[in-house]
Amino acid sequence: MTVSYRLSEIVAQLGGRVLGDGEVRISQIATLEIALPTQISFLTNSKYRTQLASTKAGAVILAEADADSTDLPRIVSDNPYAYFAKVSALLNPPPAIEPGVHPGAVIGAGASIDTTASVAATAVIGEGATIGAHCVIGAGCSIGENVVIGRHARLYPRVVVYHDCVIGDNLIAHSGAVIGADGFGFALDQGRWCKIPQIGRVVIGNDVEIGANTTIDRGALNDTVIEDGVKLDNQIQIAHNVRIGAHTVIAGCVGIAGSTSIGRYCRIGGSAGILGHLQIADHVEIVAFTLVGKSIREAGSYAGIFPFSRAEDWRKNSVHIRHLDELADRVKALERQLKALSAE
Repeated sequence: MTVSYRLSEIVAQLGGRVLGDGEVRISQIATLEIALPTQISFLTNSKYRTQLASTKAGAVILAEADADSTDLPRIVSDNPYAYFAKVSALLNPPPAIEPGVHPGAVIGAGASIDTTASVAATAVIGEGATIGAHCVIGAGCSIGENVVIGRHARLYPRVVVYHDCVIGDNLIAHSGAVIGADGFGFALDQGRWCKIPQIGRVVIGNDVEIGANTTIDRGALNDTVIEDGVKLDNQIQIAHNVRIGAHTVIAGCVGIAGSTSIGRYCRIGGSAGILGHLQIADHVEIVAFTLVGKSIREAGSYAGIFPFSRAEDWRKNSVHIRHLDELADRVKALERQLKALSAE
């Protein structure tokens, strides 16, 4: 059954204000370019303002500054992008949960599964594990011994949670995520690597999302901690004893080495690398592909990448960079000569 709402009903639930016909009924959200009369679109970037004139959308979501840019029925919001996200969630609710444990699931002794939870075929729930109310455990998931998962968690197929990990409410974990594997800990002893047992846990707060094939290692001694509201993209590696502060967002392919602490409300771009035992302050933005080799003590935006250019220009500049040390020495020598000449 298709879900639809009048603009007035959307505003009653989500706030904002309607300009134009509030009785227009909307069943889906779409971009300005492809939207149909039964769909609502949104404008969050001024470079797309010209598309307002040609869009076939039944309504649009706009900022106050753009409220008079169209005669279409519209919702005016202080934050159109966040409003779009909320409208999309309203029009696209997750599938209803069918409570129960599939006969094809394997349930360990002493495991506690709330009667409102759903456990799919081929899922494995370890001994002593606790699955909270309204959770969805997808096919092929493996939940280790004594794991605790809070309420309303949704684990997509083939998520793995190792033993003793603790997860809060409202987790979303996408396929292939691994929570609680051993951290990379070895000591060199007489020419051979000796494995250090990883006896900590992974502790995850409320309202966390973990992307596909992202891995979070358990602590070596202390726990690896992911605080409330953290959002992790696909294919991220988080090493042992890392702490990620509340409401931080991290894009795909980021690697964070062991025992680094990242603050609250940070934003880390894709493929950035953060070395171990560092401290990153709150409200830090790290640009994509940046390598962070020392602690960041103050809020702000940080970048460590060389802008791309045509290949032949890049090769020339790379040659110059190789000689920067030599050039610096020559400049210092010239400065000394100029100083001597000035003294004469």
